[in-house]
Amino acid sequence: MSIEGRPLERIIKGFANHRRLAILALLKKKPELSVIEIARAFDSNYENTSDHIRKLAIAGLVLKRYQGKEVRHKITERAEAVLSFCKELSEN
Repeated sequence: MSIEGRPLERIIKGFANHRRLAILALLKKKPELSVIEIARAFDSNYENTSDHIRKLAIAGLVLKRYQGKEVRHKITERAEAVLSFCKELSEN
């Protein structure tokens, strides 16, 4: 396995926040949510939630699908691996 600095750093920074990890966990259970639906789930505002999702997307952890005026979000395979990794870390 090759470890390249910048790409790996981008991924780690993408999930290095408790709220972003919670968003990934929510999207794993309920894929295809909009920013508004995600914000409501955490009693958060649209701007903060949108910023977290943007960072997750930059890290390649969330995919966006445009549906009319709404944008739906789901996690990627990389995000599935991140969630498994975090679960394993928290259990040990």
